[in-house]
Amino acid sequence: MALSLYNYWIVIVLMMTGFYIVIRSTNLVKKIVGLNIFQTSVFILYISMGKVEGGTAPIVTDGATAYSNPLPHVLILTAIVVGVATTALGLTLVVRIKEAYGSVDEEAIQRQDREA
Repeated sequence: MALSLYNYWIVIVLMMTGFYIVIRSTNLVKKIVGLNIFQTSVFILYISMGKVEGGTAPIVTDGATAYSNPLPHVLILTAIVVGVATTALGLTLVVRIKEAYGSVDEEAIQRQDREA
């Protein structure tokens, strides 16, 4: 039973890995990578829930008794586009922070702010 739900175990591992990177890392680029890993795990979770085993596309045909819901897949396509845009914005902000502070390390930036 537990092996048949391997995709959910992958989601849990990816989610916790991304969460750990976000919390543990002080490098802003690594935090963005952690957020992307976390986001990918959410994508996999929604796609896994949208697939019905033995289901077909929701087109009425003879002999089809189970249908897969296409809505989660469509929403994930939109989420991927938003995720790419958010990542680009985050990396742009990191570049501007690097220009302003000379570092992408969160602790060094906070130290400079306290001294100023």
